[in-house]
Amino acid sequence: QVHLVESGGGSVQAGGSLRLSCVVSGGTIRSYSMGWFRQAPGKERGGVAGISTIATTSYANSVKGRFSISKDNAANAVYLQMHSLEPEDTAMYYCAAVESDLLRGRLVPTNYANWGQGTQVTVSS
Repeated sequence: QVHLVESGGGSVQAGGSLRLSCVVSGGTIRSYSMGWFRQAPGKERGGVAGISTIATTSYANSVKGRFSISKDNAANAVYLQMHSLEPEDTAMYYCAAVESDLLRGRLVPTNYANWGQGTQVTVSS
């Protein structure tokens, strides 16, 4: 079973940027679809961005044009570059993986089998 470790969270002002990283061990991300999810207090965990084994990407409407997911197979890592951050982006951000090529449903939490512990992102107005 793969192990996922997120990093890069922090506190920023609205309009700022952050880059989250998710380093994977115990498996190669070439075989995994990867996703970023977030959960704010009192809300359900929701999909932010997903990337398939062949780097096809998906984004939640709320982050399109502001966030970008990418992966580095050599580093066995996935990244989430976040620009123009808004207070509504404040949440715990989680990295997730599943050993299959998700043709659809890359933003659906139940499609993923492996999860990291999360990294907190706080955006102040």
